[in-house]
Amino acid sequence: METKKLVMGALVVFVLFVIITEPVKAADLVLLGFQGISDAAHAIGAFMTELVR
Repeated sequence: METKKLVMGALVVFVLFVIITEPVKAADLVLLGFQGISDAAHAIGAFMTELVR
């Protein structure tokens, strides 16, 4: 349990460090993540539509 807390704390510190030192790059990564989620949702919707037909 202690290792999990340590890893999560290190991850939070790393994310904050990246956001503070390179905000443009961090914003690009967030945009990329949301674009991937959007593409996946679109693909699932298209699959379900074709499945119903």
